[in-house]
Amino acid sequence: MADRAVRQTGKDRDGDITSLADRGSSWSPVSKAQAIYDIENRLHTYHVPWKTAGRTEIRVVPDPKGKYLRTDSDNTTRNNLRDLPDA
Repeated sequence: MADRAVRQTGKDRDGDITSLADRGSSWSPVSKAQAIYDIENRLHTYHVPWKTAGRTEIRVVPDPKGKYLRTDSDNTTRNNLRDLPDA
């Protein structure tokens, strides 16, 4: 199992996350569907590394419209994945 740091995200026109990325990493980019599969099947973990706040884990969240990715709750009001630079 690889522990993958996510430093960029792909987003659609509504701002929904479509992919996770870390420029220069051999695994990057990975689609949202593949990341969900990886997390649910415990193949890989994904996290956002923060310079001042350590790391924030990325989780799969079920929704009536389908599964999506989000970070664990932390002490900030920002949306961690949407705040990352575009992939």
